Amino acid sequence: MSRFLEENETVVDTQTGLMWTKDASLLDFPMSWDEAFNAIKAFNLSGLYGYNDWKLPNRKELFSLISHKTINPSIPTENPFTNIFPVYYWTSSSCARLPNQAWYVHFGGARVFKGMKYGSYMVWPVRIAEKRIHSQLYRTGQQYCYDEDGVTIDCHNTGQDGEFQSGINHKEPRFTENNHFLYDSATALTWMKRANLTQETVDWASAFHSLLKMNKESKYGYNDWRVPNIVELESLIDIGRHSPALPYGHLFSDVKDFYWSSTTSMYDTNYAWVLYMIDGAIGVGYKPLSEFYLWPVRGKEITIIR
Repeated sequence: MSRFLEENETVVDTQTGLMWTKDASLLDFPMSWDEAFNAIKAFNLSGLYGYNDWKLPNRKELFSLISHKTINPSIPTENPFTNIFPVYYWTSSSCARLPNQAWYVHFGGARVFKGMKYGSYMVWPVRIAEKRIHSQLYRTGQQYCYDEDGVTIDCHNTGQDGEFQSGINHKEPRFTENNHFLYDSATALTWMKRANLTQETVDWASAFHSLLKMNKESKYGYNDWRVPNIVELESLIDIGRHSPALPYGHLFSDVKDFYWSSTTSMYDTNYAWVLYMIDGAIGVGYKPLSEFYLWPVRGKEITIIR
């Protein structure tokens, strides 16, 4: 079955259980964060395409459309969407450390960053599809709502991530400790408990070399450690928290501010995707420079956002 099911002017993503407007630019001009929520409310008042429960996607929902194998747009090639602008699109999720900023996703190259809420970015409405499709997305972790100035407000009728808290809950406890490792029940991945294998920043090639050596020695009894891809790194993020942006009670130690992924940027293959752990931003690093840390993982590779 195809991942994307076209239904008139909407598209259902069978991977996530979300329904998107087929036209990714119904509002063909950028707008501020507050204006984006007002535009969604107008869509619901008009019963857009027969529905009145459209919303601004949260960060996980919007990121779920991203493909790191394509650019301009950075979305899977087999899709029926139209008018995807290779620019930033708003999410409904605020930055926990700087709540006067909100997260947005770039559909030209897949960068995930945050910016001032008075900035102007595109809007792509989404809704939860009928129960016939089971959601594969976990909650972002955000529980509060904030105005454009970053002041905490009542979530009622805001349309923000903190109001809906869409997604499935993690099993508790999410992380199970076993000596030097932590098993993540959300992804079935096992991470090094100490999130700093090399003690210092390394270049991209050295990260892989370090794991080759680690596997040759069967470090800690295993020989299948690897550099996590960017989807796997992002799966650890709780955007309701910061410094680091990891779930409450996570048990990891020596967590650093930025990490290499194994995912090469298609914009320029001299760069690879990296995760900034303070807030959870996703950017790129220049492979020859020793600027990022290494956090080993093992288990079946995850390529679908959770």
